[in-house]
Amino acid sequence: MSKLLLKIIQWVVGLLFIFSGLVKANDPLGLSYKMQEFFSVWHLQSLNDYTLALADTMNIFEVLAGVAVIIGWRMRLFSWLLLLLILFFSFLTGYAAYSGKIKTCGCFGDCLPLTPITSFFKDLVLLLLILILFFYRRKIKSSLASPAPFIILLIAVAGTIFLQSFVLKHLPVVDCLPYKKGNDLMEQMKPPPGAVPDSIVITFQYKKNGQVVAFDADHFPADFDSTYEYVDRLDKVVRKGNATPAIVDFSLRDTSGEDVTKTILTRQGDYILLFAKDFSNSYTWNNEDFLSILNKVKEKNIPLFVVTADMQNAKKIFGNLAFVNLLQCDGTVIKTAARVNPTFFIIKGATVIQKIGGYDLDKVLPVIEGLPLQK
Repeated sequence: MSKLLLKIIQWVVGLLFIFSGLVKANDPLGLSYKMQEFFSVWHLQSLNDYTLALADTMNIFEVLAGVAVIIGWRMRLFSWLLLLLILFFSFLTGYAAYSGKIKTCGCFGDCLPLTPITSFFKDLVLLLLILILFFYRRKIKSSLASPAPFIILLIAVAGTIFLQSFVLKHLPVVDCLPYKKGNDLMEQMKPPPGAVPDSIVITFQYKKNGQVVAFDADHFPADFDSTYEYVDRLDKVVRKGNATPAIVDFSLRDTSGEDVTKTILTRQGDYILLFAKDFSNSYTWNNEDFLSILNKVKEKNIPLFVVTADMQNAKKIFGNLAFVNLLQCDGTVIKTAARVNPTFFIIKGATVIQKIGGYDLDKVLPVIEGLPLQK
């Protein structure tokens, strides 16, 4: 194999791993939730507490391995590590494609969602390229003299760690979620234009003279009458559609349990949704910045809705504030909408005007001050 072709393969493999690691490092919580989805399917929920640490480590290693391959540093070691890693990834994507239990593999995070079958074929191609690097690993030498490779790798690792630490305290640098700034939440809850719904064949099962008979809606027995005893109904998807909205299962309920999602998202003017999965971070709710935000919200008569899965503690904190409205929402939905706990959504109509994490309370007040007084 020519040196030029081998070098091209090095760059292709290296850049793919760097890109994959950085995209997921932009939202490590998203990867941890995807891991929890796999663990749930495999009945390994006991590992859920470790998924964020696993996600952080995997992202760092992907970037590290990608840089190491490009500069040709210790290829005997990294060719083995990459081969083991791609075999593991191929198993995951192959399982997802074969089982149909996982909708997206999470290989490139939410910014570039791939179907399991697409991910699986991508991994097979990558496996072929890594095998070439593996078999020619002895011919790949770094042109950089020590300690340059070590310094470059150290910078790559430190940069990835910094990125993950930053987005975990604030919000993803690049928001690829359907709840991102500028999106109309009502539109995101609709099927995409031109979407095709699932094609479903409904089969009914009835018992007649001690025997179970099955038929669809177009083939009812000619003698069908009250002597047929209903047993079951089976819905079989014969052709998968693509009518799934970007936002699913988003439901807001008031303290009486009434669904007020449409009422909230179709209101006129500006308002604030404060997403708080729980209230474990007590500092957020007991500092001058947050109190200033509450006072300014009250002063400008801007509707404030606290969206939480922890209604009991929400009532303890906000129960005496008449201008604060409490809404119940599923915890999984909140984790998807707001990667940081809590997160402020400043909304006009159904459009997200601004999205600010709880660690940046000092940035919330200027935004509220710029909103017009509500009548």
